[in-house]
Amino acid sequence: MELLDGKKVKLEILEDLKKELSNYERKLGLVVIEVGDDPASLVYVGQKAKMASELDYNFNHIKLDENVSEEEILKIIDELNNDDMVDGILVQMPLPKHLDAKKIQNSIDPYKDVDGLSDVNAGKLMHGVDTLIPCTPYGVMDILKYYNIDVEGKHVVIVGRSDLVGKPLASLMTNNNATVTVCHSKTKDLIKHTKEADILIAAVGKKGLITGDMIKENAVVIDVGINRVDGKLYGDVDFETAKEKVSFITPVPGGVGQMTVAELAKNVVKAYTLRKDNR
Repeated sequence: MELLDGKKVKLEILEDLKKELSNYERKLGLVVIEVGDDPASLVYVGQKAKMASELDYNFNHIKLDENVSEEEILKIIDELNNDDMVDGILVQMPLPKHLDAKKIQNSIDPYKDVDGLSDVNAGKLMHGVDTLIPCTPYGVMDILKYYNIDVEGKHVVIVGRSDLVGKPLASLMTNNNATVTVCHSKTKDLIKHTKEADILIAAVGKKGLITGDMIKENAVVIDVGINRVDGKLYGDVDFETAKEKVSFITPVPGGVGQMTVAELAKNVVKAYTLRKDNR
């Protein structure tokens, strides 16, 4: 069994980006809009600020009261869409219940949508058009690439169908010639599907859902789940029973979670490039 070390991959990605950015004529701009006081969001925004500082991005954290109106947020996004010094715009999730998250995400210029969550970018991804990809699926692909795990011709089973991970990952895998099965809460006989996976990806947010007896011998297992229980982080895969079966596995913490911020950093560069090329 070999651990797929997300931290190692992340540091190499950031190092390569630093070299690339030294040739740019200006600093790239990233704006994060945060609404309310969700404690997890505060941590994630902090990680993004740290990354932006390391890469010398112009970073703007717009913090709004949780009672802010949708009109106010849309007005701010419209101004940022029209600001040429802003390359990436991200609205930190989750949003308070009175706000329409989809409407807000879709109001971001698709060329600045560094979360890759707008309908335009989701459609482009599905059609295999070069576009901005959600950071977590992007991170999964980069970890596999780094460790020379080819997905072509492999049976990839994804447990979870969220817009953030499962669906975009299914498109990415299909675009890279994998055979893909997507499982979810309504799937009958989950174990039948997981045991057929050459590459098994768990992304549901349920601690220890996937156990060793559900995994094919020598499979590659990617654990996207981050579940906080009694102050400790656990994945969707029961690591202790899984490690006996797998050839490669991502740990939690230290696996896919590490990659998300690195992919955001890459998406800011990609957003800048795509916008420049499409003028």
